[in-house]
Amino acid sequence: MDIFNDIRPYNDNEVADVIKALLENDEFFTAISGFQFPRFNKLAPRISKKVIRKALTKKLTGIDTVAKFQDIISGYVAKVVKKSSTGVSVSGLNDLSKDKSYLFISNHRDIALDPALISYLLHRENHGTIEIAIGDNLLKKPFISDLMRLNRSFLVKRSVQGREKLLASNTLSQYIHTAVEGGNNVWIAQREGRAKTGIDVTDPTVIKMLYMGKRDEDPRPSLQEAINGLHIIPVSISYEYDPCDRDKAKELYEVETNGSFTKSEKSDINSIAKGIEGFKGEMHLSFGAEINAIDSNAASIAGLIDEQIITNYKLHSSNYLAYEKLQKENNSIGPDLNLLGVNIKKINAAREEFEKRLQSLDQELQSYFLNMYAAPVISKFQFQKN
Repeated sequence: MDIFNDIRPYNDNEVADVIKALLENDEFFTAISGFQFPRFNKLAPRISKKVIRKALTKKLTGIDTVAKFQDIISGYVAKVVKKSSTGVSVSGLNDLSKDKSYLFISNHRDIALDPALISYLLHRENHGTIEIAIGDNLLKKPFISDLMRLNRSFLVKRSVQGREKLLASNTLSQYIHTAVEGGNNVWIAQREGRAKTGIDVTDPTVIKMLYMGKRDEDPRPSLQEAINGLHIIPVSISYEYDPCDRDKAKELYEVETNGSFTKSEKSDINSIAKGIEGFKGEMHLSFGAEINAIDSNAASIAGLIDEQIITNYKLHSSNYLAYEKLQKENNSIGPDLNLLGVNIKKINAAREEFEKRLQSLDQELQSYFLNMYAAPVISKFQFQKN
C-alpha cells in the first residue's frame, strides 16, 4: 500500500485518465474560461467556454506523462513572465549540481507564482522541475487538485486537527525525505501562508516537521543529520510590485482594526489570478548555498535559512521608495537612502509609478502598503548591522 497515495503527485500511468476526466468536467472549462477571458466570459459565457474547451482539448489530448504536461506549464509560465513583468533575473542557479536533488525553501509572496518561477527556471536550465507543497485549503474543487497533482504538487493537510494533524505532519515529513532521497527536487515555503507584511522569517516548526519523518528510524538520526540530508537551498524571491498588495494591505488593516479578517469563498482563487495576471515589474530569484546545520536547534537552523533569504533578497525601486518615505518620518529605522549606496537615478525614474500606486489606496491603507515594501530594506540593513 502506498502510504502517500492521498497526498503525492500523479504518476505517469495516471496522467491520461486524469486528463480525460478533466476534459469531461464542465466546471473545469467554466473556471478556466472565467479566468482567461473575464470580460468576454461575462458577456458571452457559452461562447467563451466553447472556445476554451476547443483549445484545451486540442492542447491536452495525447498528453500521457507528467513531463509532457509540465512542458505545457513551462510554456505558459514563460508567457506570464513576458506579459506581466519586465523580466525575471536569477542568481546562484549555476552553482547547483545537476546530479543532486535539493529541498528548496523560499520566502512566500505569491500563492502560485513563487514555486512556478522556481520550477520554470530549473526546467529552463536543465535541472528538472520541483515537487511543490500546496495546502489542501487551496484545493476546494477536485479539478483544481487534479491540475496541481499533474504539475507535481503534493498536498499539505491544513484542514485537519488534533492527532490527525500530527499524523499528517509525520506523513508529510516522510514524503519530503522520500522524494529528495529518490532524486527529486522539492519546494516548500519557509512558513505557512504568504508574508503579507513583507517580513520573511522561517518558522522553526517547519524545521521540526522536517525531522518528524526520521524520528522512527533505527538508528535514529539527529535533527542536524536529518536536515543536512535534505540538501536545503534557501531561495529569495522578490517582485518589484505585488499584484495583491492592495488586498494584503486591506487584510492587515482589518486585522489590526477589527481583530480578524474573513476571507470570501473565492479569496484564494482571486489572489492566484491576480498574482499571475497582474503587473509585477522586475522579478528576481536568488538561489543560495546549501545550508550546513551545525547543531540540532530548530531555531538556529531556521536562522541559517533567514540569513540567506534576507541578504540575497534583491531590492527594487519600490522597496527603496517605500523605505525613503518611512525613514523621513522615523530615522531610527535606518540611514538616509543616499547613504545606502543605491542607484538614485533609477529610483527617481520609478517614483511617479510608485506614487500613483500609493495614492490609489485609501488613506488608512497606505501605511501598510509602505511597511510591506520597506520591510525587506529594513530587514537587510538590520542583518548587515548585526
